[in-house]
Amino acid sequence: MRVRRVFGTAVILLVAITVVGSVLLWQRVSGFNQKISSAPMASTALFGPLGGSARVNVLMIGYSGEAKHGGTYLADSLNILSINPATNQTTVIPIPRDLWIQGLREMPRGGKVNEAFADGWTAGGWKEAGNVQAAVVSQVTGLPIQHWISIDFAGLSAVVDAVGGVTVNNPRAFKYTWWEDTYHAQRWTSSFAKGTLHLNGDQALTYARVRYTSVSAESSDFARSVRQERVLTALREKLGSGVGSLGPGLAIMDALGNHLKTDLSAFDLFLLSGHMHADRRLELKLGTVLAAGRNSAGSYVLFPAAAKTLGDYAPLRRFLAAELAKPIPTPKPTASPTTAG
Repeated sequence: MRVRRVFGTAVILLVAITVVGSVLLWQRVSGFNQKISSAPMASTALFGPLGGSARVNVLMIGYSGEAKHGGTYLADSLNILSINPATNQTTVIPIPRDLWIQGLREMPRGGKVNEAFADGWTAGGWKEAGNVQAAVVSQVTGLPIQHWISIDFAGLSAVVDAVGGVTVNNPRAFKYTWWEDTYHAQRWTSSFAKGTLHLNGDQALTYARVRYTSVSAESSDFARSVRQERVLTALREKLGSGVGSLGPGLAIMDALGNHLKTDLSAFDLFLLSGHMHADRRLELKLGTVLAAGRNSAGSYVLFPAAAKTLGDYAPLRRFLAAELAKPIPTPKPTASPTTAG
């Protein structure tokens, strides 16, 4: 009888702790959702689509958010996360911020694609910023952008610190500086070594953003996009899955409260987190997919290589449609060497 009483009391305590913990967790997540999302907490916008057959496209937007960096609300990085629910595979499509936009209602005066976020912010704050940027990217790529997520620089740094840093594999060593004059004078601020790097928040942000480097291959927006993906992949690995992801997930949630804005609910972000790995990366390569030139003000711009006129995005749409239609090869396991004899 005594054992039964002890067991019964333990069960009651466990149930009570579970209920109280669930309520507190709901309140915590609900408060987070209210800060960062235009969608209600109970929204399940991705639940059906991620279980369907049509592609789900989410635009990831990185921006400064601080006047000291210049271009406070210009999108510093744009990446489409294109998920094929039928195969459970994800394709990442980086959109170069110098892509020239012309002939769209959202940007009647024309401009670089990353200006759409700033234009939207001026017109209606962060909600309009995300909507305008998503609409512009959708029209030039031909991909329906169903949802968007934006994060400022401080947010990325805070998230990396919240999970204890990230580890990336850097394929080539390079020195860097933040300023064009010191770049031309070959005076470097610091460097990143080749190989495995463990980065804290500030280091990860620098690694993802820096453009003036001692290696020309690391100085382009294309190279920056690749480094950004390495950091995001490392973050995804830190998050984990299942019950084990709860602790890191809450830490990330606390870090992002003042830095993340989206039209997805916290519940949908949780669903999306399982798809934030890249099974394939589609580069809009210069010389084949894109061409470089100058606009009337003399600024460096990019446009579809086969475009008949500025504002002709049909070649880019065809390229993306054809590439996304190709299956992603599944890695095949290799046989372990065996000892003869």
